[in-house]
Amino acid sequence: MWRKSVLRLPQLTCLFILAAILGEHSVVGQFEWQSRDEFDAVKYQMDSVTAENCPIKNVNELHMPEDAVSHLPDIKDININPVFPNRTALLHLHNMALNRAFFWSYILQARFIRPATNDTYDPGMMYYFLSTVADVSSNPKLNSSAVYFSPNMSYTSSYRSFFNKTLPLFAPRTFRADDYNDPIHLERYSTLNMFDVRDLGAISKNSKSENYTTDYYRINKWYQAWLPDQVDGRQDTKTTYQVKIRYANNTNETFTFHGPPGADEVPGPLKWTQPYFDCGRSNKWVVGAVVPYSRHFPATHRLPYTAAAVMEMDFERIDINQCPKGQGNDGPNRFSDTARCKETTECEPIHGYGFRRGGYQCRCKPGHRLPNTVRRPYLGEILERATSEQHNENFHCDKIGWIQKQPVQWGKMTPLLRLQYLERNSNYMNSTQGPNSTHTKAKNIDHIISYIRSVNEHNCNNRALFSPDDLVLHGDIGFGAEQQFENEARMALRLANFLSAFLQVVDSTEVFSGNRLPDRPLTEDQLMAETLALVLGNTKIWAAGTFWERRKFPNRTLFAPYAYKEQLNTRKFKLEDLARLNSTDDLYLKKPWYQHLKSRWSTNFDDLEKYYLKIRIRSEEYADHTQKYEHFPMSYKAADLRHGYWTRPYFDCNGFVKKWVSTYAAPFFGWDSLRTKLEFKGVVTVTMDLQTLDINQCPGKYHTPNAFKETNKCDAKTSYCVPILGRGFDTGGYKCECKQGYEYPFEDAITYFDGQLVESEFLNLVANQATRI
Repeated sequence: MWRKSVLRLPQLTCLFILAAILGEHSVVGQFEWQSRDEFDAVKYQMDSVTAENCPIKNVNELHMPEDAVSHLPDIKDININPVFPNRTALLHLHNMALNRAFFWSYILQARFIRPATNDTYDPGMMYYFLSTVADVSSNPKLNSSAVYFSPNMSYTSSYRSFFNKTLPLFAPRTFRADDYNDPIHLERYSTLNMFDVRDLGAISKNSKSENYTTDYYRINKWYQAWLPDQVDGRQDTKTTYQVKIRYANNTNETFTFHGPPGADEVPGPLKWTQPYFDCGRSNKWVVGAVVPYSRHFPATHRLPYTAAAVMEMDFERIDINQCPKGQGNDGPNRFSDTARCKETTECEPIHGYGFRRGGYQCRCKPGHRLPNTVRRPYLGEILERATSEQHNENFHCDKIGWIQKQPVQWGKMTPLLRLQYLERNSNYMNSTQGPNSTHTKAKNIDHIISYIRSVNEHNCNNRALFSPDDLVLHGDIGFGAEQQFENEARMALRLANFLSAFLQVVDSTEVFSGNRLPDRPLTEDQLMAETLALVLGNTKIWAAGTFWERRKFPNRTLFAPYAYKEQLNTRKFKLEDLARLNSTDDLYLKKPWYQHLKSRWSTNFDDLEKYYLKIRIRSEEYADHTQKYEHFPMSYKAADLRHGYWTRPYFDCNGFVKKWVSTYAAPFFGWDSLRTKLEFKGVVTVTMDLQTLDINQCPGKYHTPNAFKETNKCDAKTSYCVPILGRGFDTGGYKCECKQGYEYPFEDAITYFDGQLVESEFLNLVANQATRI
């Protein structure tokens, strides 16, 4: 009997194969009851590629579908619709790529402003390297920055007797290294402040797999997006941008340069890459933003795209949208309809989850309400972890029995009821208007906004209407600027970080062996181009300036390039050296934000961030390999975002941007003349329009410095306030959601009271006009 129950070897093998097949198709998701979906397919592809096997993988396995990243920022849509909170990092990637492309386009063509000499005005190699370092160090979510040149398109001033010669390939690239086990850090944790910098153009001439311009490189779709230039570089095919320059000696010049495609062109200035495995480099799944830039070749009258700026971030840090397709989620999205919401609920994304399940919540559909035992919408993370029995029995909404129609009849509210509402909002009874409305303890938000809108460039200097103090608001009126303008602040921080790195790493008097020369000191053109690129690269920045401390810029007593624009969507910009304004009242050294940062960073630099660089450069002009830089590793100190300074909102009446604005200033540092200790060198500023700021009328903690806190008109007994993004500096940027035990009573396509409707009806009540009853 025992012998009959033993399975033969062929039968046993078949059972193992069958079990493997069933396991591959049934055990998917977090539990067995969950069916396989697109998230599982993408996750399987991610896990199947590693640093060890990526060289032998098929090229298609190294790239994910384009719709694996949805809701990509588009420059055509940025000033029209709000950007989702989970796409602000991608938006910064977008703006940084534009910033670098505009800078390189300007500086590689601005050489023709100067008289022709037997020399090149191109930045040295360390300028390129440190520029990519600053891109990454100023933003922890941006993990790679590079500039890839087409063959024989890169000139350099870093080699002796190299005039009018080109490098075969040149590609400075920086990516964030994981330094948790680096001997420099004894703490054994990752600081995010270690950067691997190398020239990817120093390769063997016969090596096709290392040449990023060939198909053998396999992951170079960022190069193929724009290069090589297929239109033969005709000047009439390149977009032009105009800059009116006013120098310190009051001489003027108009400079027109060719840059990336305009925002109104198709496909626009930027292209996104498919998510790809960065094989042999960072060995991560990344997403890249690519922008080209031009260089003028006067001998042949050609102006081709010579290189591309590429910014990358980790794919795993990008949120996915599992909700079904609909309004706001109608574009290509591979993960759409993978949420676990039930029939009586609807899906709403939640930001901050990255590439993992559960980044959503399930809200009740119109005509339904939460059970009495549930206080908040169902979190997707809980649904994803639920068993089959838990999912079937829970996470539903109950149908509302009685639903009302929206009121049609309008009439005045009874005096007693009206008085009750006004007593709850006493700041609307005998409230102060005009400039004094911002100084009262019980602030009337409608009067404050009316006052802010009443100030313009024509009446701001009228002392009968406004005193100078009236044009500077309390800081709590600009609450939220630090979060909503963070990307713009980080662009100023990026330039400050670069200046700190260049002033501390580069020594123009250093002598190298062979033909290599050190980088020259910074020039006026370079700083003007860097400042201008801040305005061109980010539509929310209306003005930017780089203000140097007295006698800290080479051969200049004062130097302060300041770039600005006069309208939102334009290709015409203005650039001034504010060193020409040397009167006591106009001198930038006397500005409060400058004096604040100077006094803060005059002596003690211990709190600054320390960044470590491992730079590998080409061994010689036409080298086929790289070598360690003479100082390896090296470090520099620079400011972090918290080290900068936010100004109070103010009306820039005597300035160049006559608007209510908010300014962020970041300091930069360098060695003293003896190169023995750090010293304060200057400040980089960016200025944003205050009225693009979303105000928050919802309740907050008692210590929150928000002038508009708790000014919403929601009924606190039955509802709670939730902010709505994208409504700007105006009332009604919220919705009133029903509390537990209450339900939205109307037959409507929404399940909340819109703040704009509530605010409008309340103003009718205040004015004793007809309202909904």
